[in-house]
Amino acid sequence: MLRGWRADDASALLRAVTVSDDLGPQFGGTTPADIHGARRAIGILGATSDAVCNFAIELNGIAVGNVGISAMEDRHGTGWVYYWLSAEARGRGLASAALATAANWAFSDRGLFRLELGHRTNNPASCAVARAAGFIAEGVERQKLRYGTDRFDVETHGRLATDPSTGVALLPITVG
Repeated sequence: MLRGWRADDASALLRAVTVSDDLGPQFGGTTPADIHGARRAIGILGATSDAVCNFAIELNGIAVGNVGISAMEDRHGTGWVYYWLSAEARGRGLASAALATAANWAFSDRGLFRLELGHRTNNPASCAVARAAGFIAEGVERQKLRYGTDRFDVETHGRLATDPSTGVALLPITVG
């Protein structure tokens, strides 16, 4: 299920970042280190606007990840999509289902036409999630990201509202 982030998700968020040592970049380099940091992160994840919307990815009643859309722009009907999943919830197709669901919401409810995302080229799992959710690889941007002192090439993917359905089962979604 996709739903908004809640204050009572703080323990689940802290657990996710504790068991998933690769999630640091998802929090702008300030990974929540305690319950107070997790609450602050939820305050950011829960703040929606016309340009940004985040959904908690829920599994068995527990928030185990996030899928979000930022830079939503009405003039061109575009948005930038991102996602992460706790290491404990990976390998089940949940990230692909969450991404496909968020894309479907953006196209049908938000009225967007084009969504983009990018992943490091050394992250084949993220590429597999994007492809399974119907995002088509469009090219590589050299040395686009920097984490610490390391730079990474990024493969960009796009999906259009007119692209064929992916066949991925969509998740229930609660907005608001």
